[in-house]
Formats: sequence, C-alpha cells, structure tokens
Amino acid sequence: MRRNIVHVGSGQLTYEIREIVAVANELAALGVDITWENIGDPVAKGESIPDWIKEIITDLVSQDDTYGYVATRGVSNTQQFLAECVNTRGGTQITKDDIVFFNGLGDAVAKIFGFLKREARVIGPSPAYSTHSSAEAAHSGYNHLTYELDPDNGWLPDLEDLENKVKYNDAIAGILIINPDNPTGAVYPREVLEKIVDIARRNRIFIICDEIYSHIVYDDASTVHLSEVIGEVPGMALRGISKEYPWPGGRCGWIEVYNQNSYPMFRQYIQSIVNAKMLEVCSTSLPQHSIPLVMGHPNYRGHLEMRRDMFHRRADEAYDALKDVAGISVIKPKGAFYMSVLFDEGVLNSEQSLAIGDERIRGYIEDKIQDVEVDKRFVYYLLAATGICVVPLTGFCCSRKGFRITLLETDDTKRRWTFETVADSINAYLESNRGCSEETCQLAG
Repeated sequence: MRRNIVHVGSGQLTYEIREIVAVANELAALGVDITWENIGDPVAKGESIPDWIKEIITDLVSQDDTYGYVATRGVSNTQQFLAECVNTRGGTQITKDDIVFFNGLGDAVAKIFGFLKREARVIGPSPAYSTHSSAEAAHSGYNHLTYELDPDNGWLPDLEDLENKVKYNDAIAGILIINPDNPTGAVYPREVLEKIVDIARRNRIFIICDEIYSHIVYDDASTVHLSEVIGEVPGMALRGISKEYPWPGGRCGWIEVYNQNSYPMFRQYIQSIVNAKMLEVCSTSLPQHSIPLVMGHPNYRGHLEMRRDMFHRRADEAYDALKDVAGISVIKPKGAFYMSVLFDEGVLNSEQSLAIGDERIRGYIEDKIQDVEVDKRFVYYLLAATGICVVPLTGFCCSRKGFRITLLETDDTKRRWTFETVADSINAYLESNRGCSEETCQLAG
C-alpha cells in the first residue's frame, strides 16, 4: 500500500487472558478436558443470577421505552441514582452529568486512553490488568509505564517507587489505580489511597480508579471509594454491573467524574470522551434501566453479602491448598475473585516439564514453549498435562514470574480438585529438574 495504515501503538495490543484460549482450544481438539481459569466471568463458571434480578430484567424487556435510544451520557434517572449513591458516601460531591455510560468498561478504557494526548502518559500498577496496560501503551506507542505492587506488603503499591517515577517523569499526567486489584486481589486501605491522592495533588495530575470489584471485598478489608479521599484532585472512578449482578454480557459500565469543573483542561478532556460517545449515539439502554431497580432493591445488600462470604471461603480454600508448596509465595486475596501465585526467584528454568502421556499433546505443547517466559512455560505444561487454564503473571505487564487463578468455580468438588491439582503440579514441575537454575540451564543450553 502507498501509505502505512498501521497505528503506531498496534503492537502494544496484547491480552494474554484471551490469547491462551487459542492454545487451550487446540488442546481440546486433541482430547484435553479444559478447566477454564483464565477469565473473570462468573456466569461461565456456573454462577446463577438471582430470580429477583431476572424478574426485574424480564419486566424491563416488556417495556417499549427500553428499546429506544437514550441520552448520550446515559439514562437520566439512573445517572441521578448513581450520583446520589456517590454523594451519600460523603467526600467529593457530583451531579448526574458527572456519570457517563459505556458499553462495558472496555469501551470506557478505550476512550479514556484514545482521547488522551499521545504525549500524556498514565502510570499504572504492575502486575497490571491487560485492558488498561495495553490501551495506555497503544495510545502512546511505547511500553506501559508502571509502578510496583509489593508482594511482601500484601501486593500494596510501592509508594516510594510511584512517587519517584511521577516526580522524575513529567510526561506522566495521571495515575491508574485498580482497587480491589486484578490480578492480585489486594484491597487498598484508606491511608494508601490518601497517599496516592497526595502524590497526584503535589504533582498536579489526575487519577483513574477502576472500582469494578468495589463491592467484592472480604476478610478484614473494607471498600474505600476514590470519591471519599480524592478531595479537590481531578479524577474518575470506573464502575459496572458485570461482576456484581453479575451480568458481564450486558456490557454496561460507567465513569464517575470528580472535580471536572475546577480544571478547564480536565473538563475539556472529559468532554472529548463524551463527544466520542455521542458519535455512537448512546450505550446499550436496557442494563442502564435496570440499575436503580436492582441496586435499590431490598435484596441487593444481602446479595452482595452472600457473594462476599462465598468468595471469602473460596479464597481461604485456594490459599490453604497452595500456602505450603515449596518454591512459591501466596498472598491471600481480600477482594475481587482472583489470586496471584508467585514463584520464588530462580526456581523456574527452561528444562522443567510435566508428564504428558499423549505424544500428540506433548509434541504440540513442546512446540509452543519455545522462547517463552518461564512462567508461561509452566502455564502451558499445566494446561497440557491437566487441562487447567491459568494466566502467566508476565502476561500482566509484570517481570515477576507466577500465574493468576480465579475463585469462580461453583462446583465445590471441581474447585478443590483444581486448587489441589495446581499445587501437585507445581511440586512435580519444580522437582522435574531440581538443582538447575534459570541461569545455569541457559548456560547449559
């Protein structure tokens, strides 16, 4: 072609969570029974939507007005309901016009980074949720900028690392927080959020906080929303219904914008996002109509409590199954429905393996493990040998070696089998070439 039509950031669009599906499907075609632990879809893992929520949706489907366009920012009474929810927390107050709906948070993230000036960077956590890290990297054309989450401190942000990177890189215009965190399950206490807000205030930058899991917290953790601590700093929180109802297929998310009227440039940036949404007319209307009816329902608080207790029990199960395995570190999650398992430094190498009886399956996976990160190598062997599909931690914009597993399986027997099989597989994998470090194996090769 006479012109290069490829976007400068196209090579940054990676999503390991979905990419591993292609490998799993090939293995399934060879006869492997796949246990999907790669993606956070509660419905796909067997969770039932409560009948009272289904009744609300069914009634809405019978109403003609739920089939039409709505205002670009969203359904007015739903915006008002959500603004009131924010304002009852105390903290920063908003109006309904500070609520903007999208077709899921993936749509929101694409526009948030797509209409940010290319030279303006947003620094995010590492490990990072792939949708954010890829979108930010693609918008800039460079690798995503990250600050470290510290596994020795419950996967909380390394605030000194964040402070220094923000201070000495004036291209950074915003800080991304994911709270509760995906993939680690960490929940940030108030004092940590306040310190991040202080860094943003002193450096005159804005904050994005992904709060999609804000009502899935357990153990001794509690939700602290960005609106409660942001003060006068410009920022936004990202919310949705996909993990709460749960209704991931509804593709309904929104942003809550804080202090846009105090900062003309930030207001112009937010307006550009709204204008981009205007070109699509609006976001899908039916899920929006449901929000005041579902979240305002007398059963909703109990629904959230039931799910918190459920994920708390599963987090305990996963932690107990893996905590004593040599060669790994496990930090019990306190929110969301994931747990990250971290391999000790140097225990993985390119000579380890798991037994695979079928020659076709072994041949396929041995071809796939060429020149991949050592944690991805383990993940591929685990998938081929057991059918369990997890995601390597290096797929989350992270240099640490490990993997993410979900807490979503509803079949108690299968869930416990999964955790126990992962534990046994780690032992077998590390024992398969004990004494050969990554460095010495590379030298031997």
